[in-house]
Amino acid sequence: MRSLQLGLLDHFADHRPHLFLRRLRVWPEVFDRILDQISSHPIFHSSSENCQLPVAIQLATFLFCAGHYGNVALPEDVAQWAGVSVGSVINFTNRVMVAILDEHDTFVNIPPHYSEDMERARTFTESQTCPAWRNRVFAADGSSIPLFEKPQIFGESFYDRKSRYSLNCQVCIPMHAEWNTYRS
Repeated sequence: MRSLQLGLLDHFADHRPHLFLRRLRVWPEVFDRILDQISSHPIFHSSSENCQLPVAIQLATFLFCAGHYGNVALPEDVAQWAGVSVGSVINFTNRVMVAILDEHDTFVNIPPHYSEDMERARTFTESQTCPAWRNRVFAADGSSIPLFEKPQIFGESFYDRKSRYSLNCQVCIPMHAEWNTYRS
């Protein structure tokens, strides 16, 4: 039997943040900001006699599950890690997703076209990729999305540096000034 590890997160946040990051895939400060943003959501407050566990536990359980793949992400294994039931893992996931999706406009913020942040993004894009992308890219970080199994067609080309099959995520949208020419 393994003992639950959810209780170690406070220690990791204070003394070993890299371990906190490894478990939940976010830094402790980011976790706290997400927690502050979603804690007041009505989905975490019910009139039932059965009280929900604290939102921090629900969020941590969700992030642990979302940040892992394969056998580690099975509800049974997440439940063992968090010291809760499998049903609780599923309920936590549903509640946290509802709360995060309701905060979409707060979490996803595209800077104005002529802002300093957007100019930094364009300069970075031009220096790290091809110059033609300078005015076209608002990008995710290139995170890999693990695939369940090897694709049937060109399967080996999906094999990544972490010894798994995955796709890389890249989101591209044209900047506002050029958008009108593409829409017409």
